[in-house]
Amino acid sequence: MTIHIITVDGPSGSGKGTLAAKLAAHYQYHLLDSGAIYRLLGLSLQQLQLLSTLQEPEVLKQSVTIATNLDIAFQTGQAGIEILLNGIDVTQEIRTEQVGEYASKVAAIPELRTALFQRQRAFAQQPGLVADGRDMATTIFPEAIAKIYLTASAQSRAERRVKQLQAMGLDVKISDILGNIQARDQRDTERTVAPLKPATDAYLIDSSDLNIDEVFQLMIDYIDAQLAKS
Repeated sequence: MTIHIITVDGPSGSGKGTLAAKLAAHYQYHLLDSGAIYRLLGLSLQQLQLLSTLQEPEVLKQSVTIATNLDIAFQTGQAGIEILLNGIDVTQEIRTEQVGEYASKVAAIPELRTALFQRQRAFAQQPGLVADGRDMATTIFPEAIAKIYLTASAQSRAERRVKQLQAMGLDVKISDILGNIQARDQRDTERTVAPLKPATDAYLIDSSDLNIDEVFQLMIDYIDAQLAKS
């Protein structure tokens, strides 16, 4: 039986994680937050003091082993989607800007991306999957029935991120967040392996001037049309 896969790709801060979770709940599909996987690996490597020396062969070999054996899970809790590492809820911890930087560094290393490839593919199970990230449609699930590329201007993404972090009780400056987003965009689009870009057959949505409900409705209309064709 065919497993219906919906991909939601886009740059950091575009809202793809929130919307992917809403889609998964709407269609009662499984959810893959690939960005969280990279954040989990980045956090793990930083905790083990391996992140700064990844270019060393032995360190990279050890890191690949860690990536292959990460104990991760996504589950629905009272506050929404909870992300577990070794059975421990690290949802809030991995959403910091610092861990985002760790993830971007990990994602730029081909050997680590390869190690996580099958881990991500394994999330595709009945009745279906919503996968969000940066290369879900182009690399991980090119066979997806519905491919969405969600973007927004760097300024609007920075403003949203500041509000999100302030809601978590963090004191942040928009200039710092904007700089981080622009640097991450450059790393993600210029990396040699699986760079951030829309699939040729993706449905592009610019959410700069749209609220979450408007974007969600555009997604639902597109996905329903794709499902009707299958």
